Amino acid sequence: MKEKRFSRAMTFIILFGIVSLFSDMTHEGASSIRGAYLALLGASAGTIGFISGLGELIGYSMRYVFGKITDRTRKYWPMVIFGYILDILAVPALALVGEGGWIAAAALLVIQRMGKAIKKPAKDTIMSFAASQEGVGKSFGIQEMLDQIGAFLGPVFLYLVMLFKTKGTTFEIYRTVFAFLAIPGLITILLLFVTKGEFPNPESFEPETKKEEAFVMKKSFIYYIVGISLFAFGFMDYALVIMHISKNLVGLGEGYQNFKFISQETLPLLYAGAMLVDALAALVFGHIYDKKGVRALVISTIISAPFSFFIFGFKSELAILFGLVLWGIGMGAQESILKAAVTSMVPKKNRATGYGIFECSFGIFWFLGSWLLGLIYSASLPLMIGLSILAQLMAIPFYLRASRAN
Repeated sequence: MKEKRFSRAMTFIILFGIVSLFSDMTHEGASSIRGAYLALLGASAGTIGFISGLGELIGYSMRYVFGKITDRTRKYWPMVIFGYILDILAVPALALVGEGGWIAAAALLVIQRMGKAIKKPAKDTIMSFAASQEGVGKSFGIQEMLDQIGAFLGPVFLYLVMLFKTKGTTFEIYRTVFAFLAIPGLITILLLFVTKGEFPNPESFEPETKKEEAFVMKKSFIYYIVGISLFAFGFMDYALVIMHISKNLVGLGEGYQNFKFISQETLPLLYAGAMLVDALAALVFGHIYDKKGVRALVISTIISAPFSFFIFGFKSELAILFGLVLWGIGMGAQESILKAAVTSMVPKKNRATGYGIFECSFGIFWFLGSWLLGLIYSASLPLMIGLSILAQLMAIPFYLRASRAN
């Protein structure tokens, strides 16, 4: 009986997924304390929302530009490698920021997002070539699962560093953990070059179509872009979530003193838990997408939309943890299905441009939502919660139209 082996395409998907694992361990480890760190450096809630949104705006909007460049040049690997290096180096550089230096920290976070903007269209495109052989939902689900295992391990790694680094101020401890993130960062770069050496021409996984296909904005793609833009507007950045928890829930806010699991030391573990949920949701909804198409997003949105109600609307530790689970489900579903859907709607020749348009729109509305929700946070929590849930649910009719038109 012959031993079943992975195909070359699946080997590439898994190997590239391991690169993403260590990459996410680096920058998602930083994300687990980013909001708390910016607050420690002197940034307000509105400022944190603006910085987070601005980073996403630049990171996502520039993906359209780099997507066009990638489609024209077909230089997939150079774009991926340069973007990864910029993305990875900016994170441990946060250890060099001085006290009160939230502007310098914000600049580094924007640079990190620019690195993602350079690499993402090219990365998602070469992933889509291999995914065309294995099922796009399943393939992007596997990659997102490995991504989020890294996003789980990153905060756990920071937690372990914090256990040993007990001397010094909170600021000094945070600087130390950012410096330690250089370790998975260097592993990321090493594995990236190994992957390139093993698969120098990943575009060969998907054969060229015989006829030249010009990129046309199909109705299904337009409906889809509107839907994901509404979702992005309402699905607030984790920096605002962790800022709320660190400022109001950790031994300070009235009614929050009896928490057993949430403390200053366990903040990274909250993000780790959300990323673990994200990883499982990515696999589940990736498989659902291969059977149901874009309608899988309807299911995930209905489940995850109320996350803000539980996180911001209750002083119950159980409710907050449940809200983080819902947030993780939303993240996992969007990260796997959103990419898979673009593969199904855009021809190979123009796929990097398609990813660029999709991510540019996503980023603009993520920025507007993060900024506006951050401002409303200080004025009215019920209004912020209601707007977050409403925007996400408004995406559902557009997902259904995209499904019918495709």
